[in-house]
Amino acid sequence: MKCVIFRCSKKQEMYLYVPHKDDEDSLLSDLPVGLEKITGRLEKVIELDLSNDRKLARAKVSDVIAALEEKGFYLQSPPNAVLLRDDSMLNNTSDTF
Repeated sequence: MKCVIFRCSKKQEMYLYVPHKDDEDSLLSDLPVGLEKITGRLEKVIELDLSNDRKLARAKVSDVIAALEEKGFYLQSPPNAVLLRDDSMLNNTSDTF
């Protein structure tokens, strides 16, 4: 499964995975209402082919693939150390896409 990964502006080390689409303009069109309050502005980072033999740094590939198929996105949260350092960005709704 091919996916596109976006860096979220609301929090360091938070990433949003979405299924790849040929039409780049529609990549984010199927996301749930309100998700942008959590992610903030999104910056495209990379496109990846996911398979069960691929390793990801902070997520299990099987979890990512399952979420992409069931929900249409996977939100990778920052490590706990980053969250504990500063949770104020998660409450700031001024930077949305």
